[in-house]
Amino acid sequence: MLTFLANAQGQFFNLMRIAIFIVMAWIGGLKAFQYEADGIVPFVANSPVMSFFYHEKAPDYKNYKNKEGEVVEKNIQWHIKNGTYVFSYALGTAIVIIGLLTLLGIFNAKLGLTGALLTFVMSLVTLSFLITTKETWVPDLGGPDHGFPYLSAAGRLVIKDVIMMAAGLLCASDSAVRILKKV
Repeated sequence: MLTFLANAQGQFFNLMRIAIFIVMAWIGGLKAFQYEADGIVPFVANSPVMSFFYHEKAPDYKNYKNKEGEVVEKNIQWHIKNGTYVFSYALGTAIVIIGLLTLLGIFNAKLGLTGALLTFVMSLVTLSFLITTKETWVPDLGGPDHGFPYLSAAGRLVIKDVIMMAAGLLCASDSAVRILKKV
């Protein structure tokens, strides 16, 4: 079993590239849908790295939140004015491209290195939401469990990017080894 695992390491890197692609293609593809675009607004609006993409300032978005699957026309009109959907489409496209570059690392180490490093950077930006977005922590609604370290559903979604960050670095490392072997 140990020999098999040791000998399959290269294939496991490829499996990781495929896994990154699946997650990125799925999440990136969902950015084309209204509910997903609405859902990322708190993260983007509160991010010092990304908030300039929106036309309205935080916390205005709180007055125009749609629940997942909800369609409230006045909220949608606000999101159109805010640039929510245009930004979400562009972000989704970028995420799919990053996933595709990472996947192509199976065949081309330089493309894979680019995708893996972009995966790492994207994960750092996503993890920064834990600092910039109040919605990542359980709010104080009278119960004893709120604030740090109590992650909300949004926070639990974000913290998983620690795994994506590590996977990006591992794939980048593997691509770097393959590039250096060719030199």
